[in-house]
Amino acid sequence: MTKNQPAEGAQEVVYQVRLPLSKRTIDLVAGLIRRRRNQMRSPWRKAEPGLQAVIVLAVLRHDQRLADMAGGNGVGESTVRRWVKEVVKLLAARSPRLDRALKKTARSGGVVVLLDGTLIRTHRRTGKDDRKNYSGKHKAHGLLFLALTDEKGNLIWISAARPGRSSEITTARHNKITEHLREAGLGALADIGFVGLDDKPDDDPVIITGRKATRNHQLTAAEKEANRLVSRERAANEHGFANLRNWRILTKLRTDTRQATTLLRALLVLANSEVQR
Repeated sequence: MTKNQPAEGAQEVVYQVRLPLSKRTIDLVAGLIRRRRNQMRSPWRKAEPGLQAVIVLAVLRHDQRLADMAGGNGVGESTVRRWVKEVVKLLAARSPRLDRALKKTARSGGVVVLLDGTLIRTHRRTGKDDRKNYSGKHKAHGLLFLALTDEKGNLIWISAARPGRSSEITTARHNKITEHLREAGLGALADIGFVGLDDKPDDDPVIITGRKATRNHQLTAAEKEANRLVSRERAANEHGFANLRNWRILTKLRTDTRQATTLLRALLVLANSEVQR
């Protein structure tokens, strides 16, 4: 029996790809891995914490195939998968809770935060189970997330994943955002999709939105100008979402809501490590 051999060169070719991340981020992940190994009293691993951190970050940043990363580093595909899950859980544990994030913002002198939602697209599944993930607003399957940023666009909190058919205002009520804002003494700027979220708009308003035109009420020139001012102040919020989407593992999620929540919160920690405005 004969085997096909390449005409020339090695059977396996390994190529290098630039990982556009700072040393601070790599040191952060490597330090978490090192502390985790010390807690487990793990005497030996296939790779040092620094190498494991680079491999995991390459998977998250470039969405590299696990088999490709495994073959290029002399480990098994299941090993790389285990490393990724381990690091994602360690990073997600550092993600701040809503109440703590708002109180920290208030202590640092913040007055207002920016509230918005986004749909992270997912692979479409067959059957009825995936119908709840279809967003009529975006005409696509995905998971809905809410996020809060400061006035400069730095992410401070991200919600748990909700099915794509969920509305942003219902998700905000589920997370009791208005109550936490009042406790922290902060206000929030949001788009017209959050009109009606504030339960005390006249006595103690904490959610500031634009005005929505109706069939019986057209916007005046002053109301249009107010909408433009709110939109201009909210523009920084898009920078926070852009920092998340730089991680190509989010190109299309392949996980359920619980795993997607853990992944997004881990990426929030990494995005804040990379970008601080």
